[in-house]
Amino acid sequence: MFLCMHQTTSAGAGYVKSLEGYARAGFRFVELIPQHYDEFIRKDGVPAARRILSDLGFKAVSSGGVRGIAEPSPDRPKALDELRRRAERLAELGIDRMVCPCNTTQKFTLDDYKRAVDNLREAGEIVKPLGVVAMLEFMRGSTFIGTLPTALRVLRDANHPNVRLVFDFYHFWAGLSRLEDLELLKDFELHHVHFQDTPSIPRELLDATTREVPGDGVAPLVRMLQVLERKGYSGPLSVELFLPRMQQGDPYQTAMEIQKKSVPILRQAGVL
Repeated sequence: MFLCMHQTTSAGAGYVKSLEGYARAGFRFVELIPQHYDEFIRKDGVPAARRILSDLGFKAVSSGGVRGIAEPSPDRPKALDELRRRAERLAELGIDRMVCPCNTTQKFTLDDYKRAVDNLREAGEIVKPLGVVAMLEFMRGSTFIGTLPTALRVLRDANHPNVRLVFDFYHFWAGLSRLEDLELLKDFELHHVHFQDTPSIPRELLDATTREVPGDGVAPLVRMLQVLERKGYSGPLSVELFLPRMQQGDPYQTAMEIQKKSVPILRQAGVL
């Protein structure tokens, strides 16, 4: 496994400044966010965006994608249009995967999960010709796919090679999943990981933004990493945080702090 910086962690810095800061801190893997590269590309174009990555020695391992690819919704046609457009852009940038969160708050029935299987297959067929994988992300507050077991169920039923699983440490530990649910993973089933800690506050106060730097919280990160390794995961650990001091701060200092606190955990887990 290897550490990766998620540009959400430096949301206020922009495309170039965040990448330059991460590079100075020694990072070589990054997860891009559309608001950064879209703004840059509008002014300077795709070749320039790719050149920045190359000149700084970065491999872009993933990108933020679109919401609403699994759950039945009146807005689904719009989500599929955005999925196609986003996948085309990622193909231009040389990125082969995107994160597709499920964070709906609608009410659903059991029959809706049967429709989700077809929906995921349809999404997979859209991104497949472009060489992109749409990665479904369960989210702790979702009323449709909010746990690891539910995500695994619909993905396995869909059984499409271009629709895979992304695992978020925070959504897992702060949500309704249980530690033993990690054993449900099959070998090499996991495609991408978001890596964060959970603060020591009442769970009732947790929300989408209350994530901590790995090592600053109370989640059993070492145990979780060891299970993921046993299940065959060997990809990026993308550190995605919403801390205002980091999002509005110096990307270099942010990346250095994350590296200083995260590397000992990875070493303790024996995955680095």
